[in-house]
Amino acid sequence: MPAPLPSHARVVIIGGGIIGCSVAYHLTKLGWTDVVLLEQGRLSGGTTWHAAGLVGQLRSHANMTGLIRYSTQLYADLERETGLATGWKNCGSLSVARTDDRMTQLKRTAAAARAQGVAVEVISAAEAGALWPVMETGDLKGAVWLPGDGKANPTDLTQSLAKGARNRGARIVEKVRVTGIQTQDGRVTGVRTDQGDITAEIVVNCAGQWARKVGQMCNVSVPLHSAEHMYVVTGRIEGVHPNLPVMRDPDGYIYFKEEVGGLVMGGFEPEAKPWGMQGIPDDFEFALLPDDWDQFEILMENALVRVPQLAETEIRKFYNGPESFTPDNNFILGEAPELRNFFVGAGFNSMGIASAGGAGRALAEWIVNGSPTLDLWPVDIRRFARFNNNGAWLHDRVKETLGLHYVMPWPNRELDTARPLRRSPLYDRLAARGASFGSKMGWERANWFAGPGGRTGTDYSFDRQNWDAAVAREVRAAREAVAVFDQTSFAKLLVQGRDAARELNRICAADVDVEPGRTVYTGLLNERGGYESDLTVLRLAPDRFLLVTGSAQAVRDMDWIGRNLDPAAHAFVTDITSAYAVMAVMGPKSRDLLSRITPADLSNRAFPFGTVQEIDLGQAVGFANRMTYVGELGWELVVPTEMAAGIHDLLHERGADLGLADAGYYAIESMRLEKGYRAWSRELTPDITPLEAGLGFAVAWEKPGFIGRDALLAARAQGPVRRRIAQITLEDGARMLWGGEAVLRDGQPVGELRSGFYGYTLGRAVGLALIGNEAGVDAAFLASGRWEIDIAGERLAARVHTVAAFDPKSERPRARDLASAA
Repeated sequence: MPAPLPSHARVVIIGGGIIGCSVAYHLTKLGWTDVVLLEQGRLSGGTTWHAAGLVGQLRSHANMTGLIRYSTQLYADLERETGLATGWKNCGSLSVARTDDRMTQLKRTAAAARAQGVAVEVISAAEAGALWPVMETGDLKGAVWLPGDGKANPTDLTQSLAKGARNRGARIVEKVRVTGIQTQDGRVTGVRTDQGDITAEIVVNCAGQWARKVGQMCNVSVPLHSAEHMYVVTGRIEGVHPNLPVMRDPDGYIYFKEEVGGLVMGGFEPEAKPWGMQGIPDDFEFALLPDDWDQFEILMENALVRVPQLAETEIRKFYNGPESFTPDNNFILGEAPELRNFFVGAGFNSMGIASAGGAGRALAEWIVNGSPTLDLWPVDIRRFARFNNNGAWLHDRVKETLGLHYVMPWPNRELDTARPLRRSPLYDRLAARGASFGSKMGWERANWFAGPGGRTGTDYSFDRQNWDAAVAREVRAAREAVAVFDQTSFAKLLVQGRDAARELNRICAADVDVEPGRTVYTGLLNERGGYESDLTVLRLAPDRFLLVTGSAQAVRDMDWIGRNLDPAAHAFVTDITSAYAVMAVMGPKSRDLLSRITPADLSNRAFPFGTVQEIDLGQAVGFANRMTYVGELGWELVVPTEMAAGIHDLLHERGADLGLADAGYYAIESMRLEKGYRAWSRELTPDITPLEAGLGFAVAWEKPGFIGRDALLAARAQGPVRRRIAQITLEDGARMLWGGEAVLRDGQPVGELRSGFYGYTLGRAVGLALIGNEAGVDAAFLASGRWEIDIAGERLAARVHTVAAFDPKSERPRARDLASAA
């Protein structure tokens, strides 16, 4: 008879798949041994057991690549530690291209891999055929070869991780179902099970397909939805051997790996088949769904093109195993913003085997240290809001996200499903003017304007796309006349209370305890000195501050500020995003235009840069904040949502003779990069400090006690930073940058572009790069050497700028032009 459950544990992990066992393994490795893992069936019985087991290292974000590279090392060493095989085989992988565009994408991938230190080789179709002799290569343009990739046996790997955790004291209990989550005062206190309750300091939701249901037990959003994922296992095929690499043919949506002399062939069809809309049975253990050859047809047809021998080969088994997918195809990790000490590791989008080792370690470190030890924003649970957990919305979005594995990753590619959702009060007006909308955090945002009746669709390309001329016009209007940008999607947080100034000044790196009417740009830093966010603080009154931050950051910033407020302080933070619209009126004629709709004095003397006033706007009222993200004279109008349409109409009525134009986010991207302005999650991350970002001027160094100050002072004392954000432009004015490209100095990789776009005022592409050098990155280093950018294997001459490449005379935003681009 099994021993009774303990009444208490320091950590309870829900779910015995590969991620739950990895978290238990890494927690015990970090010295936390009072760990109980509960599995409702048997280990690996949910999704893990039927996973294909592919382990591909490269991801678009360097830290995500790092997690998987750690996984490969762990899987290679685990058998020695535990005595249990993992099935890990370092067989390498091939990705092949059927089209020129795909070959360009693979070459870009190879350049990014080199920048991240991943071994990679661009090879011909014939060379690919030599590595994979059962493949038809006559239609291929080429391939990339990653020798460090491999495959593993998911069930064996899970058992090995579980044994490693047990060996260090963790208790793993099967056949125990969690029926509830216990909470008190906003914190988790334990779990209820069908065999009794367990109190706990920390609960970790690794319940796989059931993770959303477990989250709902305690009002935590875990946005994932199951979809059917299918593959077949063939009989033996001549020429298939145990060391055959994994092979991916993304243009055919398919992958292959060797298994017992035959092939596993599966894929990610462009339109998926969601499953489990009425809930997933608790006893769905080591179970499959019915074969669906109609759904699988597109994959099978493409597989027959790539491996003609399949037409004569036995299909031994059809696997249709559901897996959970998230709205953006990245997994979910971290402490839930709704409930303290409740952590989530779920939604692995058919990449759980590759990611589990590194993700388990990252989540364990987050639990033990109380915060992430590296930038995990692409997978951070706080990137989602409550609406992302809506079942109907998830169902529609997951139809598309499964297919994203192999769809062409065009620059600025927009998702099509579950839209439109969040719309600004100007949406219909902008649509009538030919807006081409993108989506961010559910918001429909105008990327560019085709004009009334114009074609708003995007023709995707790795070169300059079909909106090029339209965005050039918008930039010219903002630089030479006046443009209005709908930035309603900006998140707005209200911090108020008699202790608000004191608390915010401790949380912010800049001095925000300024007189009412002042605006301060600041970073929110972690204890390592890295950026948790950057935002603008508008002091409206002695006890009231309006924080304007990025569209994607509302949940994250609310969580960060809330968890860092002193519980005893009289200070409160409220998300008021939906209460206000934002229109940015920018350009040398912006003062002329606004003077036609307000009696307020907009002169430099009466309304200097970095100040905010509540003013009349036609018959309405709103806050006018003199700040810019495009490097021109202008004001951001923060107005009540219900008044926005009237103000927008009035701007157009009074601004026609001034050359007023609507402009979108692509124009903003171009103009902010010309000025070298940093963006959070790209140039500013939890791993990058103000010193590395070139924003030391925005830190109140003498202010005592702000979060991150000690780390910054220590870093400053060490001398020149070893990494630095710098502005870089291409010499060739015809080419385009998108971000992610490798940067070389004297022929050696030294960094990558964090952002890239075309600079229409400069007449050439411009980007911001993170450049590294162990001896230090100072102005002399940046000003010397031969600089190049690798675009799909082609090295193009580039120039690094130690002052902003574009420096208008009309306005110097953010105090000192962000301390120049370097």
